[in-house]
Amino acid sequence: MGPEAKIEAEITVRRALELPALRRGLPEVLAGGDRLDRTVRWVHAGEVPHIASLLKGGELLLTTGLGLGTRPSEQRAFIRKLADREIAALVVELGSRFESLPSALVEAARDCGLPLIQLHREVPYVTVTEAIHTEIINSHYALLRRADEILRRCTDVLLRGGGAPEVLRLLAVFTGNPLCLEAPDGSPLYAAGPESDDDGGPADADPLLAWEGLRDTGVRIDVPGGGHGPDAVRARLVLLPVNSPVAPVHRIAAERAADLLAVVMLQSRQEEVLAARGRGDFLADLAEGRISAAEAPAQARLLGFRPGAEPVLPVVMRLPAGLPTPGSWALLAQALREELAAPGVPVLLGVRPVEGRVPMLVALRAGQDRAALADRIAEALRAGVVRAGLDRPTAHRPVVVVGAPGDWAAAGPGLRHAAEAAAAAQGLPDQPWYDARRLDIELLLWRMREHGEQAVLTDFVERAIGPLLAHDRGARQPLLPTLEAYLASAGRKAETARDLNVNRQTLYDRLARIAQLLGTDLDDPQTVLGLRLALRARRHTDKP
Repeated sequence: MGPEAKIEAEITVRRALELPALRRGLPEVLAGGDRLDRTVRWVHAGEVPHIASLLKGGELLLTTGLGLGTRPSEQRAFIRKLADREIAALVVELGSRFESLPSALVEAARDCGLPLIQLHREVPYVTVTEAIHTEIINSHYALLRRADEILRRCTDVLLRGGGAPEVLRLLAVFTGNPLCLEAPDGSPLYAAGPESDDDGGPADADPLLAWEGLRDTGVRIDVPGGGHGPDAVRARLVLLPVNSPVAPVHRIAAERAADLLAVVMLQSRQEEVLAARGRGDFLADLAEGRISAAEAPAQARLLGFRPGAEPVLPVVMRLPAGLPTPGSWALLAQALREELAAPGVPVLLGVRPVEGRVPMLVALRAGQDRAALADRIAEALRAGVVRAGLDRPTAHRPVVVVGAPGDWAAAGPGLRHAAEAAAAAQGLPDQPWYDARRLDIELLLWRMREHGEQAVLTDFVERAIGPLLAHDRGARQPLLPTLEAYLASAGRKAETARDLNVNRQTLYDRLARIAQLLGTDLDDPQTVLGLRLALRARRHTDKP
């Protein structure tokens, strides 16, 4: 631990006795000699018997003994009350009341562990008070100077291009303990530990392990968010007492650094979201044809995407409405970018907050399997959403759609197709990712709704399955799940019965009832096709 870690904000009883103002009184320690390192918070002088009730704790009490009482029982009670108040020490000046302190007083102080000092010569109490208070104030100034020094060093690091991890490392060296920066939900963002000793000794253990073990006992400092409610705290700085307790100077330095970290995190998030939106604007312009295939590669290189001669794979993730708050897009963009680094392929990722989309282009290496790469990309995207704290149990899961690979001429149309397919796929049974090429019917129905054909779709659904829907609204045993299972199994009745966990006769009875309600033949291919379309179209209508 460096010398900074030993700086305290207050002086001790031992240090007070070394000051000339008290030393001139020839102090003699009669009890509590092993507790002279107690902190002196303040100095108080008084002569009343009930003086303990006037103290808050941590005081060095000066008295001539007039209020100590005359009987041993009174003297012992006086000491016990002071000890209960946890004062730092009792200093009694001899001469006015006592020639030497009574044995009852000394024994009680020893029993209570209270430092008891007698002064053999008279000293002006005002001089003692002034000297100790000056020492306390000077120690506070020294503490603040050390805190200012570490803040200046942190500022210098940031001006040279450093970030939050570098600030944490400086604080860890200063405190001699590991630190962790937590997100508001308690998850770790960055962690740092003290560097190895000057003599080449080994560095401390992984600071994340220390955080996991001591997070509940650590000292937490809020990093302000500048808002109210959930936005009031941007993060929390946790000081972990691994090598030594957290000293006052460490807390003050951390509180000052917290304001600096707030600015750093705000700036980094703004830069991240601006960069992510810039990439999203490029991908949107490419999808809408505002950037030509000839211009696209050069602009993509400026954004850090260099797929070479390999084909590019368009991918779009659509988030449920209202899932990311405006302030969480930067955190999401950073989490996705870091998670997508794991597959080890070039990725150009952007965000489109207004549409709730995350478009991207992924380089598909020669011989690389599209489905396997799509699996890895989808897994990374879902992990990024969880890491950003947006995986809410009550919300639908994000929809990931993967388009067809192609050159830059096909990249724009592929992104547009994937984006529309992602909108059309909302509400489908959950899958890790959807193939845009297999969503054409969903996309056709979605486009009809988007182009004002909602009434056409509603009429079609009503004609095809309206009587069945009406039956189910008032039935104890709805029949629509049976029809859905029957069509999903391509009319294989044995498989349908297994999926529904019913016997065949029950299934036959339900299918007969469905056919009767709809007035149709469930074995007719054209009828089956119409029912399939009606079930899909129902998702794109407002009618339940």
